[in-house]
Amino acid sequence: MTGLVTGAGGGIGRAICLALAEQDWRVAACDLGAGALETAEIVRERGGEAIGLTWDVRDGTAAKQAHAEAERELGPVEAVVANAAVVDRIAPAAKLSEEGWRNEIDVNLTGAFLSVQPALESMRERGRGRIVAISSIAATDGLAGQAAYSASKAGILGLVRTLALEMAPAGVTVNAVVPGMVATEKVEAMPSEVKERATGRVPLGRFATPEEVAATVAFLCSDAAAYITGAWLPVDGGMSLSNLTLGSER
Repeated sequence: MTGLVTGAGGGIGRAICLALAEQDWRVAACDLGAGALETAEIVRERGGEAIGLTWDVRDGTAAKQAHAEAERELGPVEAVVANAAVVDRIAPAAKLSEEGWRNEIDVNLTGAFLSVQPALESMRERGRGRIVAISSIAATDGLAGQAAYSASKAGILGLVRTLALEMAPAGVTVNAVVPGMVATEKVEAMPSEVKERATGRVPLGRFATPEEVAATVAFLCSDAAAYITGAWLPVDGGMSLSNLTLGSER
């Protein structure tokens, strides 16, 4: 079995590659930079089979070429995990530039579609396959100052529902994982007061690890999840739950 993972140069994407490899998937680790090659090397060091592919998810031609290379080197792509995303602009919507809007939509939403599309027909022909897209609680709850990011991640949910309907007759499942705050390097580098404020919003009192998100993705790619499709699975420590109480807080 071969799985293709975008945004695999570190953080959640690297953790997903390692989790899939532990389930005996051959892995095509994909990213814009050399991190993809490093992830593939780590998988191989741990006894797995992997290649690293560098390409831009905004480029549909490059996506097709990546899928073709993954198939040549590792075999038919039976799982695609659309994880690549950016959060480059934090500003009120009234001040968000057109370029800032377009960049996050192009990478996070269009990039997810282009990453998945080359696998659809071959999955349909084989009568099996797994597609998992990484969304965010920003998609369902909103996130002030991040209109483009929230919109792109909400678009992922609509894409997943539609693909689930289209691919179900072929036995292909399509699901979304919806993380809350995850302790990636970028998140850990945020100012301590921001992290403390965010942690205070999480009922479980901590951020997720990349490995916890990856474990959920690996489950959705497994045979155990064969009857789950069109689902949005939160991995947020309860962050999306309402903290409103109309009675005593004790």
